[in-house]
Amino acid sequence: MRTVHHLTLPRALHPGAWWLWSLGMAVAASRTRNPVLLLLILAVTGFVVAARRSDAPWAHSYAAFLKLGLVVIGLRVVLQALLSTRSQGNTVLFTLPQIPLPDWASGVKLGGEVTAEALITALYDGLQLAVMLCCIGAANALASPRRLLKSLPGALYEMGVACVVALTFAPQLVTDSRRIRAARRLRGRTRGSFRTTAMPVLEGALDRSVELAAAMDSRGYGRTAQVPKHQRRLTGLCVLLGLLGILLGVYALLTDSMAFPFAAATLGVGLLMAVGAMAVGRQRVTRTQYRPDPWALPEWLVVGSGAIAAAAMVTAASRGVAGLVLPGPMVVPPAPLLPILGILVGLTPALAAPPLVKRVVT
Repeated sequence: MRTVHHLTLPRALHPGAWWLWSLGMAVAASRTRNPVLLLLILAVTGFVVAARRSDAPWAHSYAAFLKLGLVVIGLRVVLQALLSTRSQGNTVLFTLPQIPLPDWASGVKLGGEVTAEALITALYDGLQLAVMLCCIGAANALASPRRLLKSLPGALYEMGVACVVALTFAPQLVTDSRRIRAARRLRGRTRGSFRTTAMPVLEGALDRSVELAAAMDSRGYGRTAQVPKHQRRLTGLCVLLGLLGILLGVYALLTDSMAFPFAAATLGVGLLMAVGAMAVGRQRVTRTQYRPDPWALPEWLVVGSGAIAAAAMVTAASRGVAGLVLPGPMVVPPAPLLPILGILVGLTPALAAPPLVKRVVT
């Protein structure tokens, strides 16, 4: 009987690999306001989602994050038009009615002259945030939230119920919105106001998330063995310090508020502490896993591609490569070579991820 290696079988990629890849692409987007690079990141994530998403209902959440990104850009531009000052540029496009403000708000204005420089700057800032949201949306569309929670380390089982509600809310929100629109179309109601559809969608998504959390709790999710109290406290303290180190390191890399060696060292120490504490915390787990998700070569390739994209952008920013930060809003955005190559490496999951399981309809 011939056996086939699990790498060549159609299977779903480990959800943790998808999240790490998307976070790497989000870090890459956070290092630049160049619209060329931001649109390239958006195209890369969109292509990977189109190539590797499943037919699950939550796999269509990427389009919802795209719409949310457009809303963010629109709000950013509108607020900039209302609050911008003449000091942000001299190319006046139009003038809005200005609302007089009291003396204590002399540094703020509402309305007045709107310059092209202010609007373009707001467009680039909003585009950066929208692309970062779409990177997170790619993870929601590609990674199954239930399989991700099944792979949660044993040291984090106490937070399992909260994680269930947090990670399943957005996919359930998209699923319920599609279900409600389909039900309205079947009833002949092609148009619906936001007031009549928003509350059922929010209520249904939250109810489903809470029901999943309650079902996991009733089945003993997070049940732990008896271990000494000092071991539990030490494990929890190490996990907390490790997560704080990871957050501090990621924040330093995103904002460039600290030196790169210090940020990398903080991130590395946080990862070591968190991984070590989670490995010790797994000893408290008394349950077994049925068919755990494998972590093999495709997962390493996907995670590595996201890390390379982030590292290329961070390296380019630390070396002062021209093109990441535009000298002004009215200049033609350049296309720097190193960041572009790093972002294109992010296309690796479209080829390296294993083929999906196809449903056969009989």
